[in-house]
Amino acid sequence: MAALDDIIERIREAGAKGTPLRIRGGGSKDFYGGPLEGEPLDIAGHSGISSYEPSELVVTVRAGTPLAELEALLAQQGQCLPFEPPRFGAVGQGTVGGMVAAGLAGPSRASVGSVRDFVLGAQLVNGRGELLTFGGQVMKNVAGYDVSRVLAGSLGVLGVIAELSLKVLPVAPAEATLAFECSQADALRMLNQWGGQPLPLNASAWMDGWLYLRLRGAQAAVEAACRQLGGERAAADDSAASWMALRDQTLPFFAERGAGQDLWRIAVPQTAPVLAIEGTPLVEWHGGQRWYLLPPGHAQKVRTAARAAGGHATLFARAEEEGDEARSAEPFDTLSPALQKIHAALKREFDPHGLFNPGRLYAGL
Repeated sequence: MAALDDIIERIREAGAKGTPLRIRGGGSKDFYGGPLEGEPLDIAGHSGISSYEPSELVVTVRAGTPLAELEALLAQQGQCLPFEPPRFGAVGQGTVGGMVAAGLAGPSRASVGSVRDFVLGAQLVNGRGELLTFGGQVMKNVAGYDVSRVLAGSLGVLGVIAELSLKVLPVAPAEATLAFECSQADALRMLNQWGGQPLPLNASAWMDGWLYLRLRGAQAAVEAACRQLGGERAAADDSAASWMALRDQTLPFFAERGAGQDLWRIAVPQTAPVLAIEGTPLVEWHGGQRWYLLPPGHAQKVRTAARAAGGHATLFARAEEEGDEARSAEPFDTLSPALQKIHAALKREFDPHGLFNPGRLYAGL
């Protein structure tokens, strides 16, 4: 635990001097969110599995633990993180703390839930250098504010995540991927129709004129769904590799991410029609998440279209433009005054000196 003691001491020194800190695990998500400001605070040394009870479907892990290490341990017991957190960068680079701080989930998110749905408890070092504990290791032991789940997607602005207790699930006994050649509009129509039926839907993706549907569950349920839905059944190895590439954004669609084009993530109701945005998207989450690669300068059009459909847009990865130091478009949509007030109050309570990841989530936080 010496590494945690060092982290706490560093935070106290920074608080005394008023020195901003940039929390860093593996650095695999440095491209995501606002600018990286402050002196680096490395948490990678605070790693390891604190406890794991496969029969209870709970694992407690220190935040600097590589995500790959945790997933390998779970796989040995036939278990997994069902929300499929994306792993950017080199294999093993991302950490469990970064996974929760970013709050990002993969292809199965619409069917199984988000990152915060699987966070049972957390230890957090606040801006005063105090180690705080929230939640626990069971689903029903939360009294008052559920702070452990608020950390999911907070991008480290509230404090340093030290340890996490996570719910895990068994790997599904059967899986199949079906492919259907269709337009985006037809794909959305079919997904909405199937969503109202008792089918073992797990993930979906529409791209390049094809809809891919992943089924997971009991063997009998998966086979019955395949017979009912039709389509072309993909080879197991090929489909597994494709879903992994979608999860980690290594598909050809994402090749321009952060290079020549901006990558936009648009969250809308699954029933939203085809959006009036230039370019052809990649559609996930049964229609609820839509990715667009666009040249810089489309922020207003994209956000207007997303709001018109009842959703919001995130500038997920910014194009690297020479001389573009101003970062003119904010990564996240503007908060309502009420939500701004709540965010500011949380920041003051947990980080009164404004040390952690300044501006990474929203300007002024």
